[in-house]
Amino acid sequence: MGDKPNALQKIRSIANYQFGGEVGRRLFPNEVRIVYSKRTGRIRHVYLGEKMLATLRPTDGLFSLTITGAKRMMEHVKPPRLWVRIQEEAEPFVAEGKSVFAKHVIDADEEIRPQEEVIVVTKKGDALAVGRAALSGKEMKTFRRGTAVRVRKGVAEES
Repeated sequence: MGDKPNALQKIRSIANYQFGGEVGRRLFPNEVRIVYSKRTGRIRHVYLGEKMLATLRPTDGLFSLTITGAKRMMEHVKPPRLWVRIQEEAEPFVAEGKSVFAKHVIDADEEIRPQEEVIVVTKKGDALAVGRAALSGKEMKTFRRGTAVRVRKGVAEES
């Protein structure tokens, strides 16, 4: 466990690259616990207390956020990044893990690129779901049809 500072530095660097700015330090405070894959020995999950914040995907080396990680990012990262605000009538469905359609998007971070990890938020700005963008932020705001975000997990599914 002697490499904890290096591992912390590494996950923060990945978060800075993926989410921009100095997100890493805000998303992953010093007291995070890093869990390694038993099979490969690589970083796999990042926990704060008993709650998982993120999983490091082996496919592309980037993070998949959990709802807890998304909430932490919305609270601690100012201005918030990679968010998609949706209409109230779509909130219950998205909370259950259903995809976000472009027609339900009220506003979105214009920096979003397709395939990026995004946080779906309520009208009030509370984290509702996490998933991958199917469109750019600008497209989400202008398109009226099609899928905007493929939701991976909604707040109603979080145990």
